[in-house]
Amino acid sequence: MLFLGTARLMLAPVSDADLDDLFYLDTDSSVMRFVNGGLPTPRRDVADWVIPRAQAEYEAYGTGLWTIRRRAGGVFVGWVSLRTPRHSNQRELELSYRLRSDGWGRGIATEATRAVVGMSFEHLATQRIFASTLAANTASRRVMQKLGMRLSAIHISDEQILSGFERDEVEYELMSEQWFNRGPRHSSEPVTHRTSWPPKHARHTA
Repeated sequence: MLFLGTARLMLAPVSDADLDDLFYLDTDSSVMRFVNGGLPTPRRDVADWVIPRAQAEYEAYGTGLWTIRRRAGGVFVGWVSLRTPRHSNQRELELSYRLRSDGWGRGIATEATRAVVGMSFEHLATQRIFASTLAANTASRRVMQKLGMRLSAIHISDEQILSGFERDEVEYELMSEQWFNRGPRHSSEPVTHRTSWPPKHARHTA
């Protein structure tokens, strides 16, 4: 399996043992505010859909969902995900992330996403990574910008899940050439620890 590490964090592919942490993360209405208006994810959905889907992604492509834990004490902080788009024949991945509210504003999302983005460009020959969020979600947009992502599209949704908030969705992208031309590496950048990775049957989009 592929384990990622940074100065403060440990990232590991999601397992069935992470069910409680993932479920309780999604019961926080502030965490879910820009996902679905603040509604919790049913525990059964996490067990029967979220985790199996991520595990299947890992087996097929070497990507999926990584839990984020602090090195000090192993406390669960959230997760970061790279997913292969279903209807794309390009070497591109969709980035997403979700953190506990008590971990906001500490640079954790930027540190964790940088780890998986670097792995993807440097070990999976990915050409493009994109991420989207509601335009009103300024905190998530700042994470994308800190990664070096650039605004690539604005989408207008027919459904307004957040009453009183703009419903526009923005998409950011990062190309492989931008990543490799970003300048000298910093000592705080992630270290990858691999065990039997990529998965034996992993395949990549052409």
